[in-house]
Amino acid sequence: MQNEDLNLANIQPTGESPLDYMGEEEAPKPDPEEMLPLLTSSEPSQRMMAARAFCELQDERAISPLIELLQDDCPLIRVSAAYALGRNPSPDAVEPLIKQLNLDFNGYVRKGVVWALGNCRDRRSLEPLVDALRTDISAVRLWAASSLGQIAQVSYEVVVGAIPPLIEGLRRDSMTAIRSNCAWAIGQLCRELPSNIVYAGAIDALIEALEEDEDMGVREDAKSSLLRVGDPRGLQVIEHLEIEGL
Repeated sequence: MQNEDLNLANIQPTGESPLDYMGEEEAPKPDPEEMLPLLTSSEPSQRMMAARAFCELQDERAISPLIELLQDDCPLIRVSAAYALGRNPSPDAVEPLIKQLNLDFNGYVRKGVVWALGNCRDRRSLEPLVDALRTDISAVRLWAASSLGQIAQVSYEVVVGAIPPLIEGLRRDSMTAIRSNCAWAIGQLCRELPSNIVYAGAIDALIEALEEDEDMGVREDAKSSLLRVGDPRGLQVIEHLEIEGL
């Protein structure tokens, strides 16, 4: 993989799709019957148009050709196919997405792949998402953190496996937006945990971020997660800090 960096500007630390920030004007949706044949067109521009169309459309018939487009020579088509598979999640797409995440040199494509893996909500996504959070470039780490929060309801084992790397990211990542996404994801996962040692460690990390992180945005996201979880210890710390005017 190239160690290319991607601009984090205009990327908000939430669990939503990056496509949500492409503009808010309503436009008529493409006709799936017209777009489906174009996914296998010999013309790159038509494949691109069709892949982008299925970022808005949901149609099971598109899944197989979109999986094939993950290996297209054009990175713009690959990234569009990744986002389209995120809009059309399928168990059949998980392994091809993981394979592309491991092989693709383009950071924008990998960013789209980790977002799609989060939407697939599959236990197989855990290990590659954790690896991306720990080792990839900043823009990919950002969405890997969010995607780990998206798999909260897959299984208890998946939640337990996702918590430690998210705590590590919250404590150590140099990018404030990534720490914020880690705080958000930990809050999502804690809502699915019983009160045990893993849960307690996650709450400790959120409280630590609330009290000690140098960035106000990260502190606010840690606070929001603690409020959503409703942990008594976290609420007590929040109340204390508010009394102290902090």
